[in-house]
Amino acid sequence: MLQNENNSPVTAPEVLPTMTGTQILVIEDDPRMQKILHRMFRDQGYGVTVCGDGQSGLDSFRASKPAAVILDLMLPNIFGRDVCKVIKAEHPETPVIVVSAISEVADKVLLLELGADDYVTKPFSPRELMARVQAALRRRQKPIATVTFSFGECEIDFAKMSARRADKAVSLTAHEFKLLKYFVEHAERVLSREELLNEVWGYQSYPTTRTVDNHILKLRQKLEPDAAEPRYLQTVYGAGYKFVP
Repeated sequence: MLQNENNSPVTAPEVLPTMTGTQILVIEDDPRMQKILHRMFRDQGYGVTVCGDGQSGLDSFRASKPAAVILDLMLPNIFGRDVCKVIKAEHPETPVIVVSAISEVADKVLLLELGADDYVTKPFSPRELMARVQAALRRRQKPIATVTFSFGECEIDFAKMSARRADKAVSLTAHEFKLLKYFVEHAERVLSREELLNEVWGYQSYPTTRTVDNHILKLRQKLEPDAAEPRYLQTVYGAGYKFVP
């Protein structure tokens, strides 16, 4: 539940006084953290909407379509993981930066699988969080250099986020599109798992690279003639992967 300056309850979501600018949605149930995040983004010229539970956060997201979402995991009504999943299913291009005290590797991997763009563990440096948010917004604003691409039996439209293989629709997740697009734009070059995590998921440091392997396995299963003998998404043992169109 949100609180006003007199610590009395107010209905969520609450649109707090803001400066005109890019809109940020904060979904966080801790009143103290709400004020910190609101003040931090407001002082940088962003407009800020603060919600105190998962359901009001989703309602506000659908109503306002913010440029980025700051999301806590432990929320009333709807857990943050489920909120992230819904947001990415409805608007995969919207950056979601998770802020949570949960730091186990399994939780971070799950958030990556659900499409979170970044993860900051509490307690955090305000400067670090701001840098992560701004980096996510810059990635979103980059023009799409490659709009459509074909290889083998596959036809990919990155702008529409649609894929077909042998003239049949193929369902790809938001991060599978991002990963494939990065491979296409760097065809024939060997890409390490660390580079893919940094450039596709936006993580500057990460304790495991297994999530990259899992995503590439899924892409092979969906796009390769034979996933066990990949022709396009090739493994370079000891180095990483490369895309050969």
